[in-house]
Amino acid sequence: MIKIAICDDDQECLDSTKHMIEQWITENAISAEIYCFDHGDALISKSANFKFDIVFLDIVMPLLNGIDTAKELRIKDETAKIIFLTTSPEFALASYSVKAFDYCLKPILYKKIEDVLDNCALALHIEPKNIVIKTLSGYQKMYFHDIEYVESQNRQVIFSLRSGKTLETSDPLYTFEDKLLSKDGFFKCHRSYIVYIPNVDYFNMTEIKIKSGRTIPIARGMGKTFGEAYFSYMFHD
Repeated sequence: MIKIAICDDDQECLDSTKHMIEQWITENAISAEIYCFDHGDALISKSANFKFDIVFLDIVMPLLNGIDTAKELRIKDETAKIIFLTTSPEFALASYSVKAFDYCLKPILYKKIEDVLDNCALALHIEPKNIVIKTLSGYQKMYFHDIEYVESQNRQVIFSLRSGKTLETSDPLYTFEDKLLSKDGFFKCHRSYIVYIPNVDYFNMTEIKIKSGRTIPIARGMGKTFGEAYFSYMFHD
């Protein structure tokens, strides 16, 4: 479980950053908790008896600015990954004094948050959830977030990946049902298909369109159940 703090006095920016971090957590099946603060003193107070792994910290804040807040954090914690949020790159030099991990220019784009968090995960040795399957060429590890859907076809099970690649195994589909769980974002929408919900782009009562553009069916009578599972997973508290 990684613990992520966001400190920003601009509520709109704080909410936007939180939403993007939640998206990354969901897409990568990472176990994480997010804590939000609207001023540096609150963050420092919480960190007195609590360790954050990652801290997103606005630089320009009233009373205690981001740089001074980071200096206080560093007195007790030398390892937290501090990422500054700023409207200007001129603050980049100041960030080195507190061993900042990176900084994001506002308005922040999801691609930047994604890249920063991917690098943090590597630095913290956090591995996304994964599954190992036996293919014709040997054993293959796949991260959940790389899987679009799993299909049973002609006595083979085919894993379709975001990259466009496919992997085949002779193990039957039912052997994966206790490994690809609903709590991790998977849903068996048809007797021959298991879909990874975060990689769904669009759906109706009869079919699902994956982000890559491919379409898979929903079994008759399963449309409502899939819709409930989708919204429960993607918008859970």
